Parts: sequence; structure tokens; C-alpha cells
Amino acid sequence: MQNKNTESALIRWGIIGCGSVTELKSGPAYQKTACFELSAVMRRDLSLAADYAKRHKVKAYSSNAADIINNDDIDAVYIATPPDSHKLYALQVAAAGKPCCIEKPLAPSYADSLAIVNAFEAQGVPLFVAYYRRSLPRFNKVKALLESGEMGEIRTINAFLNKPANALDLSGELNWRTDKTVAAGGYFDDLASHGLDLFAYLLGEFDVVKGLGTNQQGLYSSLDAVTACWQHKSGVTGIGSWNFGGCTREDRVVITGSKGEISFSVFDEAAIVLQTLNQRQEFTIDNPENIQLHHVANIREQLLNDVVHPSSGKTALHTSWVMEQILHGG
Repeated sequence: MQNKNTESALIRWGIIGCGSVTELKSGPAYQKTACFELSAVMRRDLSLAADYAKRHKVKAYSSNAADIINNDDIDAVYIATPPDSHKLYALQVAAAGKPCCIEKPLAPSYADSLAIVNAFEAQGVPLFVAYYRRSLPRFNKVKALLESGEMGEIRTINAFLNKPANALDLSGELNWRTDKTVAAGGYFDDLASHGLDLFAYLLGEFDVVKGLGTNQQGLYSSLDAVTACWQHKSGVTGIGSWNFGGCTREDRVVITGSKGEISFSVFDEAAIVLQTLNQRQEFTIDNPENIQLHHVANIREQLLNDVVHPSSGKTALHTSWVMEQILHGG
């Protein structure tokens, strides 16, 4: 697929699992990206698949994933199902020899993540993972500031995410994000994975990772409070806390250097603040309407122009290892 004439190339995508994340965050990004076409969608409930296809003007839909994976009119597949089914579908896509993007986290365990990455590597087929923050302009601004030397030698990172229980948590209704059979770490799996992957992108791979998790509220079966400490291979040390039963919302990351510090949010669009010994600078960079737009555009750049995407199976596998060390290894 690489090195196609980009003026005539058309890569036809199919989505497996057209749930909420595909409504605004990702699905329209595939439709807006040059040389990409969203050609088919799948959802287990055929009526919901039909509704999605009608609203998003997608020509084909199905309730069977095989209709997407083995369709000769589909060139690439985006898996947007809950993580407990990622391995099932990913191995089928790899066997079909089609490029694939998988929602994060890559899989519920490091072992499953490794199996997915190995399958695509064996086939020589590109694998991408939707850690889209690596492609967002606001976080590439943070990366540029870190690399500018204005902060001196980078010493530590401190990450803090605190959120109150939401209405769904309090209701006791089924939610795969807090079902330990799907996501043992609960919202940590769903949300903290974004931050940990971003920290590896900004500061380099993790080296030593320790952590612990517990369930403080008893509202659901998965964990709701996780704390970790770590060291990057660069020598930068870090601590993190993710609590989903606090009284207020706070999303704050502080990276400290020998000559200054930078603060930003992982999820909120708060200003990036760089404070050095001599001055304070603020940078406000809005996210696109479809937050995966830059991520998807970068998939196009790799498939058609051999420009390496920042979020690959390999980078996501490292994030899976970090998460497993926090929840089970440390």
C-alpha cells in the first residue's frame, strides 16, 4: 500500500464497533482525511449499525465483523470495540493482511498486546493504536518546549487525575469501563493509558515502574484508585495518582527541570504554562473538532508516504507493559 500515487490512491476503511467514540472523535476523521473513505461499519446490533451508516452516510453496514475483515472492497480496518475483544478481531485482521488501527488500550493485558503486535509484525502489516495525543498540536508543543532546553535538565514528572463518581457509576448499571472482566483497572485502563503513553512520548520509555491499586468506593468491580511511581530510561523520575471517587475534577501534569517547569492537562484544554527562572509563558492550542483528525492524517502519511506514525503497535505495547507493571508487577 505504501508509495501509491497520492493523487489517485484511495484507502477504503471499515470500522468494527461503531459506538460512541466513533461518533465525533474518530469516525468523521476517516471521512475528512484525503485519500481515505469510510466504506463500511459493523455493530453487533444490526439496527444500530444501520442507523450509524445512515447518519454518517456510510454505504455498507453489517452485524458480522467478518463482513468487514474479509471484504475485498475494504483495504484497512479500525477496531473500536471494548478492549476485551481487541485481540479476537486484531488477529483476524492481521491474518487478512490489512493495515489496522486499534482503540486504546491495545488489549487488557500485556500478553494479549504482545500477541497482537507479533501477529502484525509476522505479516509485515502496519499496526496503529489510537493514542492520538502523540499527534495533537498541543502536546507536540509541550514536546518542543521540553526539547528547547529552556527548562534545563528534566528532573521529574508529577501527574494527578481526580474525578468524582459519575451518574452511571452511582446507578450500578452495567458499564464495561468499570467491569473488571473487561477492564480490570477500570477508568485507569481507559484514561490513564492516554497519559502514560503520552509521558513515554514526551520523556522516553519507562525503565522501572511500581504501583498499587484498590477499590475505595465499592460501586463497581474494577479498581477506582491507582497510584504509581517510576523512572524513565533517561533518568527522569515520576509519580502519578488516578482517583475516580474524589469530590472535584482535577487534571494536572507538572514536569520540572533544573531551570523551570511546564504544566498542562492531559484531557482538559487548559493552557500550557512554561515557568522558567526569568519568565512565564502561556500557550493555548485548541484541539480539532474530531480529536483523532491529526492521528488519522498521520496514518495516511505512513501508508502513502512512508512517514512513520508516532503511535504504533510497538509504542502501545510499551504502554501496556507500563500499565501491567503498575497494576500487577510492582
